[in-house]
Amino acid sequence: MTMTQADVYYDMYDRDIYASPYETFRRLRNEAPVYFNEKYDFWALSRHDDLYRVLSDRETFISGKGGVYNVISQGIEMPPGLFIFEDPPMHTMHRGIVSRLFTPRAVAGLEPQIRDLCVEIIDGLVGRETFDFVTDFALRLPVQVIGMLVGVPKADQSALLAVFQQTLHDGSADPESQLAEGIMAAAAWFNDYLDWREQHPSDDVMTQLMQFEFEDETGATRTLRRDEIVTYLTLITSAGSDTTATAISWAGSLLSEHPDQRRALVEDPSLIAQAVEEVLRCEPPSYHFCRWTTKDTEFHGRTIPAESVLVVIPPAANRDERQWDDSERFDVRRKAEQHYTFSFGPHFCLGANLARVEARIALETILPRISEWTCDLDNAALTSGIDTRGWAKLPVTI
Repeated sequence: MTMTQADVYYDMYDRDIYASPYETFRRLRNEAPVYFNEKYDFWALSRHDDLYRVLSDRETFISGKGGVYNVISQGIEMPPGLFIFEDPPMHTMHRGIVSRLFTPRAVAGLEPQIRDLCVEIIDGLVGRETFDFVTDFALRLPVQVIGMLVGVPKADQSALLAVFQQTLHDGSADPESQLAEGIMAAAAWFNDYLDWREQHPSDDVMTQLMQFEFEDETGATRTLRRDEIVTYLTLITSAGSDTTATAISWAGSLLSEHPDQRRALVEDPSLIAQAVEEVLRCEPPSYHFCRWTTKDTEFHGRTIPAESVLVVIPPAANRDERQWDDSERFDVRRKAEQHYTFSFGPHFCLGANLARVEARIALETILPRISEWTCDLDNAALTSGIDTRGWAKLPVTI
């Protein structure tokens, strides 16, 4: 017999759930697979097959009103070019332009530089008794990689990271001003850079974007406007640095918690790519996605009305016992395909391949040199936002 919804509660603002969400997610899957939150006026789905249906159907479940709760619930208007919050034809056009930057060839070309960066970072950690897995390791790598990708010189990458760290994980009660401040700060930073780059063209992404010609939605052939370039760069840099760093730091805590699994990776590095997928499945950086419903839709005998906010929960679906045996167990030998950490369908994360490469190289580089560490969870802290979930600080002892 299905229990009544009143027996289980979920919202993405609840910090107790955020701190330890998986029992709530298990109960949602099994007791309230179609959940309605009256306080915040959203519906939520948590089962693997239901997320597949939602993320595949871009006509019934649209992204153009926002892909996260703070945006979609408040009707915040996003700038053109922020294609993660767009529908066709704008999504198709903008994503198509940016996807040229993330071809397999472009990503593969960065591998030697990523490995060199990792070696340099770990050179500074070897011999220390303690360090912070987030700030001293996981965060330093992705922002420098994205900096290389878009053409920000190394000397300026720390300044760029500081801009994003101001607003990435804020759980503010005034999300509209937080979003606006973050976008404006990044826009100002990139505008200054683009002024300089116009006078000093290079073979980097910024120069490519300034010179790129395309046919827009009106049929006109043109180059990108400055505001479009700034939006692309802001999106690529913020998304690319935040979620990848979060994934690497989750690897740090999971491997500390499961020393036998870490030992297996040290003894057999060929398991590392597979282990990265299991980290992504077990602790996805994305805490929720949202869609807007365009028509009444039925799931499990309940109707989600048209013009509703629909929350889908990747970390719940990633542990669905209907999809994986012993789904709560972390196992680096598991074939952890078909998780929703990078979303799915038309909005599948453009940077997924780059994130996987960075996480794999991070583990391939650290494990031979620092093969054991213990996390100080009493002094660790989770991030404070609602869109992503990860460590803000994670002290470890070698």
